[in-house]
Amino acid sequence: MNSLIPVRGNRSPACGQWLILDLPKGGRYRAREMPATTCILPSRQSLPGRTRHTSPQHAAPTGIASVPELGTYYDALFRSHGPQYWWPGRTRFEIIVGAILTQNTSWSNVERAISELRGAKLLSAAAIEDVSLSRLARLIRSSGYFRQKARKIKEFVRYLRVHHRGSLDRMFRTPTQALREQLLKVHGIGPETADSILLYAGKRAVFVVDAYTRRILERHQLASGKESYDHIRALFERSLPADPVLFNEYHALIVRTGKDYCRKREPDCQHCALRPFLPAPLEVRS
Repeated sequence: MNSLIPVRGNRSPACGQWLILDLPKGGRYRAREMPATTCILPSRQSLPGRTRHTSPQHAAPTGIASVPELGTYYDALFRSHGPQYWWPGRTRFEIIVGAILTQNTSWSNVERAISELRGAKLLSAAAIEDVSLSRLARLIRSSGYFRQKARKIKEFVRYLRVHHRGSLDRMFRTPTQALREQLLKVHGIGPETADSILLYAGKRAVFVVDAYTRRILERHQLASGKESYDHIRALFERSLPADPVLFNEYHALIVRTGKDYCRKREPDCQHCALRPFLPAPLEVRS
């Protein structure tokens, strides 16, 4: 079965138009450079200038084979749900702050915290560095673990100043693997947060793995539950074209599926786009 992938740079009416970030009427975000509609091609047909291999700047564990089913799953999810307009954020810095705030909480709580920061004019590295830790913590209280997260945001801003003179442009000129290693050394930034920063703020072809990803793979017997974060990430990166727009859309579709259908308790397999690919009815599985 062919896998379908979004085509970048096509501005024909049939394939839609690539959009710049805006905040449309009604308050709904649109993520940077996501399509209003998506044109698709069979996966055997390579994207211009792209390959199926992991970027040489982004090392992945060796000995991991590609999983063709992952392309098929993307097809089914995109046909069912369409583009998800994710990640919400008006600037790269706001996306990075959101990636830290969303740890162990729902996005609605993050939105309230971001709104407070925006109202206080604190959505820049310079402003965050100048504000007191206690005030920053109060403003992001809705996100939970607010004292720890305030420190994490402060530590990221300090890293940005020390290593990149406070410039995100300079930071994102760093090769992907080197930048990932730097981010992982910052207090409070783990693999999922680092990869969210790389993919959504930096537009790097790095796949983000979360609990929804693991749950879907395990229920479809594509993972056992013992794999490391980097192993799961490599499964996707080896199985799909190395395109950040594709990775962005796929991760967003996984999140929607995990929240609305592949729930931890009382999953709704009957209405899930991935139901045809379940190896066995969920009711008879542990």
